[in-house]
Amino acid sequence: MSSIFGGPLVSFELMPPRNPDNAPKFWGTVKRLMDFRPDFVSVTYGAGGRNADTAHEVIAQLVRHTPVQPIAHFTCVGMSRAGVYEELAKYLRTGVRTFLALRGDPPVGDPDWSPAPDSLQSAVELVAAIREIEEKTCAESPSAALRKAFRPLTIAVAAFPNGNPAAGTNVDDEVNRLLVKQAAGASFAITQLYWDPSVYVDFVARSRRAGVHIPIVPGILPPVESRRLHRTAELTGIVAPRGLLESMEEAERADAESGESTHAYDIGVSYAAWLARQALEAGAPGLHLYTFNRAEPSLDVLRRLGITHDEPDDHALRPVPTASAVSLSPQYQI
Repeated sequence: MSSIFGGPLVSFELMPPRNPDNAPKFWGTVKRLMDFRPDFVSVTYGAGGRNADTAHEVIAQLVRHTPVQPIAHFTCVGMSRAGVYEELAKYLRTGVRTFLALRGDPPVGDPDWSPAPDSLQSAVELVAAIREIEEKTCAESPSAALRKAFRPLTIAVAAFPNGNPAAGTNVDDEVNRLLVKQAAGASFAITQLYWDPSVYVDFVARSRRAGVHIPIVPGILPPVESRRLHRTAELTGIVAPRGLLESMEEAERADAESGESTHAYDIGVSYAAWLARQALEAGAPGLHLYTFNRAEPSLDVLRRLGITHDEPDDHALRPVPTASAVSLSPQYQI
């Protein structure tokens, strides 16, 4: 798996705007990221399908207005089997050819929530369902069959190199789960964030020994605010190194006193670039950057790595919608 420009594959994750007032800022971020010409962008779906309609609209706009391949996150938790099939068919009709199949998490803060009785129970079942609906669509539509011949369906899955604290699994459990996802039809995997480069390297090595052969792309989060480190720890159970957190908090205090906002930012970008460089040197096929809808941190990481995606001017990007729906230790320096 490599970029169409010859280097490592580069992709970004985006979150749909939660309300129309945020749409102009969101599409501005999209434009900045598209100017880099990533290999693909992924669009999150929301716990329990909370942002399903907005996510679909964003994906549709990306299909229509950009040359970049969008990946539609798709979660099955809480959805009936019929609902899953209906949503998948809608995405396929939109022109989506790549999905990130996730079990997903229940909606936060809803104690009365319960899954549909006939809902899919795992990402493995969802991968199989995506393949099934594609085959059914192609059997019913000659144009869909031709589209499949030109652009085969690609299904990404999540990998958890730290284990998955939310699911109570360890690394060996997650290697076995990835092997099952591969058998169900997964094309490649994207890892959850991690803070120690050896975590990714070890996970890939264990996976290969177990028989996993699909590409495993490291997921990198540029941690430019200490509150983001705390929040991701709450959501994922993956705790940032004490040294990184303390350095960022000290830098934020210094920034507050000086009226600047660069020291903590530089620490986070440097750390993410270090993680990314270590992964690439270990043989990673590319990088998937978690943007949290901020373009510059991810772009600055790529600049520090010397990764650029230039293309001739006659392939200019079509306009993207403007509305729609403290220093680190030496080993952390780049």
